[in-house]
Amino acid sequence: MSTPSTYAVILAGGSGRRFWPLSRDTRPKQLLQLFGGKTLLEQALNRLGGLVPRENILILTNREQIGEVRSILGDALPPENILAEPAKRDTAPAIALGIGWVAARDPHAVMMVLPADQLIQDEAAFRSCMAGAVNVAHHSQGLVTIGIKPTWACPSYGYIERGRRAQISGADHTIVYEVSRFREKPNPDLAEDFLRQGNFSWNAGMFIWSVSSVIAELSKHRPELAKFVAEIRQSQDLQATIDAQFATLPQISIDYALMEKASRVLNIEATFDWDDVGSWISVGKYLPTDEHGNAANQAVTQIDSHGNIIFSTAGQNISLLGVTDLIVVQVGDALLVANKHSADAIKKIVDMVPSSLH
Repeated sequence: MSTPSTYAVILAGGSGRRFWPLSRDTRPKQLLQLFGGKTLLEQALNRLGGLVPRENILILTNREQIGEVRSILGDALPPENILAEPAKRDTAPAIALGIGWVAARDPHAVMMVLPADQLIQDEAAFRSCMAGAVNVAHHSQGLVTIGIKPTWACPSYGYIERGRRAQISGADHTIVYEVSRFREKPNPDLAEDFLRQGNFSWNAGMFIWSVSSVIAELSKHRPELAKFVAEIRQSQDLQATIDAQFATLPQISIDYALMEKASRVLNIEATFDWDDVGSWISVGKYLPTDEHGNAANQAVTQIDSHGNIIFSTAGQNISLLGVTDLIVVQVGDALLVANKHSADAIKKIVDMVPSSLH
């Protein structure tokens, strides 16, 4: 079998609520400079270097955020490689759009689907793992998933249950397992059980497949999405086709629409570090921390203050006196002070602030 061309679709939509007030509707997590001088979107693009030619990378975002995405990426990609979804329709329609886009260019390609908002620091290990996954997808008709080895019994992630080890001719150097089933977010006790069993991975939302294999599965299980793929593939005016068809598609995730039904799903466990950076608590793990456990992106004056997270872009002094376990986020037009234990509820307060701060 000849080596296939490789493409990547990066999903870069979503809302900007968990990281308010730094994040906004037009600037969600993947468009923030939380870790160093580059956004998570830029990092996602850069770590594909050597794996996927830039002209073979598609960024899918939404109409609220496309201006910011174009501004951040500049000339890193051809302008036509950044598309906006005209309506919120979850991951299955977005991925179907990406499949059609790739199929129009090379129906024999292997493609990756990757979220833009995950932190992965070991780029060499990422590239090695993904190269192995591309090879597995090329030599099998399976849909390949990347699983993350659980470090704790997290009830907030979906899980992948692995079965027996798979034998893929031509991909002998990559450890691959057949997927028994996908498991929804478990309660804490069930998550502990998954961890004890040892054959479960977190579902990272990363997929690799040949174009022909995924179209065949869509045709079998979600014909309306397969029809949309065909329309995108044959379109003479891509944006007009998207505008006319996308909002009519079902609002459904790729797991429900396809992965739980496909005839063969394979799993490769990630050999790289991974963090979905779900809240300010996650960000705090990567900020400089003083001897009192205060994590901050700038110098902080403190007395008797412990375990706080401070993030500021306002350039003002922040002083803490006798406080514990706070999240303090300061930007030019807003200030958040929250208890760390309420981090998951930050998105609720966004509904209550003036709309100019959304």
